[in-house]
Amino acid sequence: MPVEPLICADTATRVSSVLNRDVKQFGKKHMFDMNEETCWNSDQGTCQWVTLDFPRTVKVSQLHVQFQGGFSSRLCTLEGCRAGEELVKIADLYPEDINAMQISFATFQVEETVLDKLKITFENSTDFFGRIVVYHLGVLGERL
Repeated sequence: MPVEPLICADTATRVSSVLNRDVKQFGKKHMFDMNEETCWNSDQGTCQWVTLDFPRTVKVSQLHVQFQGGFSSRLCTLEGCRAGEELVKIADLYPEDINAMQISFATFQVEETVLDKLKITFENSTDFFGRIVVYHLGVLGERL
């Protein structure tokens, strides 16, 4: 079955922080607006994260992340669960920080996992202060 984007208007999203709490300029919605000039920018601190609660059960097979160079994560941990269950680790992913002036785009194949909730933890920022900048976040797979 072909993969399709799983994040939709009914997907509930949460993020660990927003730079200076300025959600209008740097809020989570900018990861999904398909505008290459807007982004989610976390505040400083270790282990920034994004959670996605899908409106129905999905089978995840790919993760697309577009970071700002210099503000990416060396290690991303994926966790997921079915409704009412505890999060369990799915995979560790290792994005590359291509160039400080460039936007790096990473596509990761993940072992197909059936879940209702996905958490992506950015554990090791390339920024000295722990900030993460994401221009695009996409999860692909199959709706069940």
